[in-house]
Amino acid sequence: MSPLKKIIIMAGYFGIGIYHNKCKRNIGTLWRGAQLFNTSHVFTILRRYKWMPSDTLKTWRNVPFFHHETIDAFKDNLPMDCELVGVELTDDAIDIIEFVHPKRAIYLLGAEDSGLPDEILALCSKVIRLSGKHSMNVSTAGTLVMYDRYVKSQNKTANINNSMQSVD
Repeated sequence: MSPLKKIIIMAGYFGIGIYHNKCKRNIGTLWRGAQLFNTSHVFTILRRYKWMPSDTLKTWRNVPFFHHETIDAFKDNLPMDCELVGVELTDDAIDIIEFVHPKRAIYLLGAEDSGLPDEILALCSKVIRLSGKHSMNVSTAGTLVMYDRYVKSQNKTANINNSMQSVD
């Protein structure tokens, strides 16, 4: 495949963050996953913890971290033409197994004890949920969302490569 075709296939980005996180370890764990799965940045909205991440890979060297003091500050800094995707256990959420990830997305998870409030869910263009009856650790949920996006993008790239080879 030509370098130009590879660039076109891989175009896009995504960031992931936690709203009102209560546990500092979750940020470090989510951040490490972000480095593994080519996330453009990690962020938080509102802070209930002292900053001491569990980032043993020193991810800050490769993946930027942003903090938004308020919901309005977060909204003001959303990238242009980028979908906000909530991750929450709601009745109308799309199961991640069926979900097609947008080319440009910001994924937002809620705190383990309170989830995403209705005010935030109303901002989301889509809401997805992980399979299961109960919520899980927020950094684990975020890592699974990143993994799902990564695997589906790899499968899509493989399918495009195979179809291009059959045309050649």
